[in-house]
Amino acid sequence: MRSDLPLTTTHEVRDRCLCLHLQRAARAIGRRFDDALRPVGLTHGQYSLMVSLNRPSPPKITEVASFLAMDRTTLTANLKPLERRGLVVVTPDNKDRRLRRLSLTDAGRDVLVAAVPIWRETHDAIDMLLEGGDSGPLKADLVALSG
Repeated sequence: MRSDLPLTTTHEVRDRCLCLHLQRAARAIGRRFDDALRPVGLTHGQYSLMVSLNRPSPPKITEVASFLAMDRTTLTANLKPLERRGLVVVTPDNKDRRLRRLSLTDAGRDVLVAAVPIWRETHDAIDMLLEGGDSGPLKADLVALSG
């Protein structure tokens, strides 16, 4: 081991690094939601994407990418399996054909109707793991960090 990179540095990162702990928590929570949503054939990312499309009018791809904090290329890749399953459609904008809008199909809405109670139950179980069973303070901190 080098003297300019002691084991204490590794321990400091392990004990202090918000990024590491957020990533670990996000992966653990993601696995729980993935397991729970498997019966309806969705991952937690697909569920979030589809819920973000549940709006009165179809959003632009850029709006959804911004809301989900992902780049357009990643969003487009995540849309492909949902399109193939007939859960989501991508259509040109009526006024500017260069823009794309995203919509849930009736089949997509049906899957979400089945998924929402699963999501709620899983979320309630995760909330109970937090101090006081309340995710509000954690969400507020996460919003502050992501804003």
